[in-house]
Amino acid sequence: MHCYSLQHNDKLQQTIKDSAMKTKLFTVVVAAALSSIAVPALAHGDMGSPLGMLAKVKSQLNLNTSQQQQWDAVMAQSKAAHAAARASFAPVKSAMQAELAKSAPDFATVASLSDSARQQNEALHKQTRDAWLALYANFTPEQKALARDTIKAGMDRMAARRAAHGSPASSTAE
Repeated sequence: MHCYSLQHNDKLQQTIKDSAMKTKLFTVVVAAALSSIAVPALAHGDMGSPLGMLAKVKSQLNLNTSQQQQWDAVMAQSKAAHAAARASFAPVKSAMQAELAKSAPDFATVASLSDSARQQNEALHKQTRDAWLALYANFTPEQKALARDTIKAGMDRMAARRAAHGSPASSTAE
């Protein structure tokens, strides 16, 4: 009886170790996949990004004809980059679902797909960011001041929301 108890205890400990290792690995892989899916907000101009915030005050920017054309081109580029980023992560999501359906998922495959998607999106992100920065460089001092104030107010609102939810937030004054 004592021998069985020790064997059973060893098997139980190994099962617990295996389970803990699988849980840790799964957590790391999912975190990596989710972090790579979170395409930088600057690339797609969502309302939580600094440039998305500017979209809210576009009429107050009083863009001239040249700036308006540049704005329209950059917005189109941002939307295209966002769509491309979402599309590039569809295979990552599908691969994750397929692997999770297996008894022994191969998370390395998912990580590799995620890395590839991230690399594809990096070039689009930089092109879009550079286009936005070129537009900003053509702003007048008054437009730049409005952009600064709008972005600062938006960041302050986001920090307040994080603080209200108990999330640590870095100060925008630092």
